[in-house]
Amino acid sequence: MSFALDALIVLTGCTHVLLAPYNKVEESFNLHAVHDVLMHGITKLDQYDHFTFPGAVPRTFIGSALLAWVSYPAILLANSLGFVTSKFGLQIIVRLILSTLNALGLCYLRHAVSRRFGRPTGLYFTFITISQFHMPFWMGRTLPNMFALFPVNIASALLLSRPPNSLKPSPTNVYTAITLLTSTAVIFRAELVLLLGPLALQCLILKYVPFGGVVKLGMIVGLVSTAATMAVDSYFWKTASFPELSGVYFNVFQGKSSEWGTSPFWTYFYPMLPKSLLCALPLACLGYVMDSRIREVLLPHIVFVGLMSFLGHKEWRFIAYVVPVFNVAAARASRWMVSQRKSTQLGRWCLFAFWFMICVNAVITAVFTMTSITNYPGGVALRQFNEAYPPLGPHAKAYHVHISNLAAQTGASLFLQEHSPPFPSFSSQNQIPTYPWTVYDKTENLTLEELSGSLNITHLIAEWSPVEMKSRMRIWRVVDLDVNGDPHNTNPTGVSGIMKPGIIVSRFLTVNWDVVRAASKFRLREAWKLIVESGWRSLVWMQEEPRLWIYGRR
Repeated sequence: MSFALDALIVLTGCTHVLLAPYNKVEESFNLHAVHDVLMHGITKLDQYDHFTFPGAVPRTFIGSALLAWVSYPAILLANSLGFVTSKFGLQIIVRLILSTLNALGLCYLRHAVSRRFGRPTGLYFTFITISQFHMPFWMGRTLPNMFALFPVNIASALLLSRPPNSLKPSPTNVYTAITLLTSTAVIFRAELVLLLGPLALQCLILKYVPFGGVVKLGMIVGLVSTAATMAVDSYFWKTASFPELSGVYFNVFQGKSSEWGTSPFWTYFYPMLPKSLLCALPLACLGYVMDSRIREVLLPHIVFVGLMSFLGHKEWRFIAYVVPVFNVAAARASRWMVSQRKSTQLGRWCLFAFWFMICVNAVITAVFTMTSITNYPGGVALRQFNEAYPPLGPHAKAYHVHISNLAAQTGASLFLQEHSPPFPSFSSQNQIPTYPWTVYDKTENLTLEELSGSLNITHLIAEWSPVEMKSRMRIWRVVDLDVNGDPHNTNPTGVSGIMKPGIIVSRFLTVNWDVVRAASKFRLREAWKLIVESGWRSLVWMQEEPRLWIYGRR
């Protein structure tokens, strides 16, 4: 039973990776760092991508290098079994490994929950976790937050793991948790200091460990972690570098994070936490009220969310670490609800309510997943281009495709540059050094006139529609990709579906807010009239939006 529950968590995360294998711009640095470590090793730094596209602030290479080395045996095994046919296959394997590692962290937390609150609570923790969208979907993405998630979950499990009636975790567990959180804050995500502080203070107030021991350990681990990140990252960046300190200075002291947008103080509490937790939120509130052990676990994380709320720029991933702990609280409440099923009629309603909430989670997750898997037009476009335009042989002219900013930001990663070096060490393509490989050009801020005037460029993956390209359509044609992957020149009008001729579209969820507003004000006749007039678009539907076009030079 225990193995089956762990397998469910692992498989759920891996399924999300396989459904949405591409990446967004936030993931690019670490994904491309993994690519470079795998392809170039750690000596050919001049060929690394981060010198061309360094980003706003430096990021640590420690997580990316570790992920590349951990993934390499799996890559060799997959290659020996014939599962790897392209560089893009390596991206999927790397993301599967990261997802599995984070899933194992959740499994370790589940075992701690079972020990502290009983096996049924661990069971409900599993059901709640796999029925949500955000954690399973994001834990396989190469964000610094997802590198930090694994040690944070281990730390949470260590603090939680003890018999049901035990008042204190073992000092060894406490010191190990503090070590993990301190090193993770220094190396991966500095905001974790705001979680470490409340947790350490709680441990001191409850007398889990002495004050002197915490201070001494924090100083030692902080100094060692600082030395480690400076040594590793100064090597990879070829200059003295302390990435997280640079990030804090850039985002907090210079206030540059606000350039990516600001949100009101309450945004983490509403709507981000409700959206992340779904039906687990009311269950977590019930668990907080009914069990003092849950209050002990949850309180530092609530304080963490409150402290993070003072920062203007807010994203879900900055507080992702609290979701598993809220799920622990929700699982404790779920156990109580299910245990009432044989007592009274109200108890049977509690059982129904629990399973209804899990079903609601699953339905919402399905909708979110269907929406999200089509929001990587750059990855889809470049993969379609690779299939339609493979290298034609040693004496053919190489293709030269320009990749627009939108395409680069929505999935056109280095792993998708399949017809260009570098190749994996085991690839047969390495045996043909004179092959005319495709040129993948991500030069930024080029105008349409400059792209049209450069005769070397044979193809475009661009966000300009044919209407915007009207003055240049004598030079460019929209490429049609038929079922055989053969490129044709066709008119893009009048064709429906996800893959239109040369058009990559995204889907997003659209809500008929007029109906919602009318119903919320109990204007039921008006709401019904709107539903009748809207037909199949009465409440919610999936809206398609053209995002990218693939053009070929005439």
